[in-house]
Amino acid sequence: MGICDGRVVIVTGAGGGLGRAHALAFAVEGASVVVNDIGTSREGDGASTAPAQTVVDEIIAMGGKAYPNTDDIADWSGAQSLVRTAIEQFGQLDVLVNNAGFLRDRMLISTSEEEWDAVLRVHLKGHFCTMRHAGAYWREQSKAGAAVDARIINTASGAGLMGSVGQGNYSAAKAGIVGLTLVASAELGRYGVTANAIAPAARTRMTEVAMPDMMRKPEVGFDAMAPENVSPLVVWLGSADSRDVTGRVFEVEGGIIGIADGWQHGPRVDKGSRWEPSEVGGVVHELLVKAPPPAPVYGA
Repeated sequence: MGICDGRVVIVTGAGGGLGRAHALAFAVEGASVVVNDIGTSREGDGASTAPAQTVVDEIIAMGGKAYPNTDDIADWSGAQSLVRTAIEQFGQLDVLVNNAGFLRDRMLISTSEEEWDAVLRVHLKGHFCTMRHAGAYWREQSKAGAAVDARIINTASGAGLMGSVGQGNYSAAKAGIVGLTLVASAELGRYGVTANAIAPAARTRMTEVAMPDMMRKPEVGFDAMAPENVSPLVVWLGSADSRDVTGRVFEVEGGIIGIADGWQHGPRVDKGSRWEPSEVGGVVHELLVKAPPPAPVYGA
C-alpha cells in the first residue's frame, strides 16, 4: 500500500530531472501518472515524444500505471488537453505537479525581449494554464457534490525567493509562481484543493550548466543534489495526508526540508497625516534598523 494509492497525478516536465523523479516516486506510492513532456532542449528548442514515453515505459516496467502526454502546457488548449488526458485515461485527476521549465540566462541589460517572453511563458504562464483548467475541473466536481481532495504542487526556486544574478527572467517568473500559488490556495480551498510550492535544489540539466561545481555527483557518500531527494516531499504533498497544509513554500535540498518565510508586514510608523518629503529619510532609516536585513541575492 502506498500513500497515493488510487490517486491520479499529472507531472509536467517529467521526461527527466526532477519531473522524472517525481513521476517515478508517485508511481511507487500507487498513483497513476500522466507523464507530460514536450521534449525540448535545456533552452526550450525542438520537440520529441521520446522523453515522456521513456519514463512511462519505466513506470510500466515496474508494475505501475502511466500515460504519456506531449501537450504544450503554456498553450491554453494544450493545458486543457493535458487535464482532459488524465480524466479520459484514468477517470479523474487528483494532483497537479507543475515542474516544466527551461532557462535563457542573461544579465538584465543583455536579456532580449524574446528571452524574457520565452521564460515567463513556460514557467509562469505554464503554471497558470494548467492550474486554470485543473481548478475548473475540481470546481465542477465540488459543485456536483463530489468529495474533492485535490492538490497543486508548483515549482518555484530560490531564485524566485532571493533573486539570482544572471537570471532576471527566471527569478521574476519563479517569484510570480509563488504569488500565484498563494492566490490559488486562497481561492480553491473552498473546493477541496490545496496549493503549495517547492523551491528545490537538485541536479538537473539546467543546474548542471548553471552551477557545475555545486551539482557534481560525489564519488562516495550521500548525493545531496540527486533529484530523487526532492520527490518524497512532493509525493507527500500530493497525498491525502497533506490536506491541512496549503499556501506554503517549502525549500528542499538533499536531506533538508524547510519552510520559506516570505514577505511579512514589518516595522512601520504612522504619523497620522501626510509626510513631508524632508521627513521621510529619517523615518526610513529608523525602520531599516528595526527590520531584518534581506537575504542576499544568489551570485551577488
